[in-house]
Amino acid sequence: MKVFLNKTIPQAGMRLLQGSTKVELIQPTSENLSKEEWLDYCRQAAIIANVGKNTFDKDFFDQCPNVKAIALFSVGYDHVAIEEASKRKIAVTNTPNVLSKATSDVAFLLMQAVARKASYNFDKVRTGKWDADLDPTEDLGQQLYGKTLGVFGLGRIGYEMAKKSKYAFDMDIIYHNRNRNHQIEKELDAQYVSFNELVQLADVLSIHANYSYEQENLFNRAVFEQMKSNAILINTARGGFINEDDVYEALTSGKIWGAGLDVTNPEPMKTTSALLSLSNVCILPHIGSATEEARNGMAELMAQNVLAFAENREMPTIVNPEIYL
Repeated sequence: MKVFLNKTIPQAGMRLLQGSTKVELIQPTSENLSKEEWLDYCRQAAIIANVGKNTFDKDFFDQCPNVKAIALFSVGYDHVAIEEASKRKIAVTNTPNVLSKATSDVAFLLMQAVARKASYNFDKVRTGKWDADLDPTEDLGQQLYGKTLGVFGLGRIGYEMAKKSKYAFDMDIIYHNRNRNHQIEKELDAQYVSFNELVQLADVLSIHANYSYEQENLFNRAVFEQMKSNAILINTARGGFINEDDVYEALTSGKIWGAGLDVTNPEPMKTTSALLSLSNVCILPHIGSATEEARNGMAELMAQNVLAFAENREMPTIVNPEIYL
């Protein structure tokens, strides 16, 4: 069965794919493909092993009728038209679980970086503005101990973030989720709240929910006006959750205190973005899963999904199991 892999993945996954007699691996001579070149490769394959944010919409499925499965190198699948794929009985898989700790580490890092004005103070050192004379009122950050962490989306990554914050800083945990999780409530003494309560009560609001286009710009001017003036906004989920014009206005007007972003909209962030000029913002280039351990785990899981489909076995992490009903 032909498998198109658009980019080389870590060896943990490559070894599985290259060692199988059930799949024929197709790899491009260059990883910088035009859309038409990418589509040409896709048309040759039954399975697409995809790294990155290529779009799998109705037009794609119309142009690539031979595709039977899409194995993603990511947790998120908002770039795939799942309903359309399911209608055509095309399996879609992702790579959850293996990157939960790594991604929550970045959320935890951003929370501390913003609370202690790390970007601003790093720039002071880098630009020679570090004044040897102590000013007792300058460069003051926030203490996180005993504050309230609001988690939007208490899945695996949100849980890891809540656990770190609870045990490191004795933070009170509140969360909003599609469903309540009584086990985590008991473990972390967490409290389920409405979305409005989450926004109004959180000292740190960390976004970890699965993204859908219905939630685009969910965090907007109306939301920021409800937040505490000392609130820190963290986003390691998807950039589309936040209206960046509105968050810029909230950050510059004092409606919220700071923001830490590992995801933006668009990606890469434009170098002209006004957010880059702010000292109360810390922005990273979507590195949530960027550890050797997490990326190896993602590669292995992607390969396992590919091989399971090729061997007519149950795929470990299928997103749309309804295709088999």
